Amino acid sequence: MDTKLRSILPDHELIRLYEQMVLCREFEEACAEQYTKGNITGFLHLYSGQEAVAAGATHALHGDDYVISAYREHPQAIVRGADPRRVMAELFGKATGICKGKGGSMHLFDPNLHFMGGYAIVGGQFPIATGLAFAARYRREERIVACFFGDGAVNQGTFHEGLNWARLWELPVLYVCENNFYGIGTEVHRSSALADIHKRTCGYDIPSERVDGMDVMAVYQAVKHAAEWVREHSRPYLIEAITYRFRGHSMSDPGKYRASAEVELWKERDPIPNFAKRLLGEGIAGQPLLDKVRETAAAQVAEAVKFAEESPWPDDDEVFNDVYV
Repeated sequence: MDTKLRSILPDHELIRLYEQMVLCREFEEACAEQYTKGNITGFLHLYSGQEAVAAGATHALHGDDYVISAYREHPQAIVRGADPRRVMAELFGKATGICKGKGGSMHLFDPNLHFMGGYAIVGGQFPIATGLAFAARYRREERIVACFFGDGAVNQGTFHEGLNWARLWELPVLYVCENNFYGIGTEVHRSSALADIHKRTCGYDIPSERVDGMDVMAVYQAVKHAAEWVREHSRPYLIEAITYRFRGHSMSDPGKYRASAEVELWKERDPIPNFAKRLLGEGIAGQPLLDKVRETAAAQVAEAVKFAEESPWPDDDEVFNDVYV
């Protein structure tokens, strides 16, 4: 029997998780529309389908924990507290963007939120996560590092080097693999001798587990437990969240390598409507409240698009600023 939601979190926090997932989905779908209109250019990797991982994991962390991610990171920045207007403006390349329009989709960054960036280089976040964790331990801080990455990054040398040093130096890193089964268009079992990614940590004496990444509460509970363990022992831990992206690798990817039946099967496990059913079934929310959440999210995203459209472009001289810090 499923554990009752109220035994895990109070009602207002459960509703907040739903609000965050809905906002992330609305934001990503608006990004797709703006890309087709030419307002967003370059690479654009959308997160639709994976919202339970971002919302559940982030809710389980402390406010001063470091978060670092890859290039599919808009929702992770938003659930961390980034203003959707500034995130959208960044995607538009505007001066009001979270990185002054210089980072774009793949390089969101806000040190005030301890969101230490999305990284376009596959596996590029592992050495940085190791360094952040080393700094936290050196300064005897209570914070940990939550390092998000996709299944396509685990065959990079930086993954193995990062895990090795994190264990050797006993660093507080929580690795969260968002396994959506495809590294661009290559299925994980075609590129990895061991497709059960969480089992790879045995070579580094790092505990690990697999969790249903389409269930926001399962993610929350797993990350809550793991984060507390990492904080207490100052040692790394890995979670493999099994999830699925509903769109292609990027907006330029039609995703023809996946059977339509496979996509539809996973859409039946969509974390948003399935969590809504639980909220309704347990009497935590009524349909009017859930409808209001969606309306509010749609309005927020519409405001973000309007803000981005009306924001100024960076001045030409800005190209010479922020080169070194």
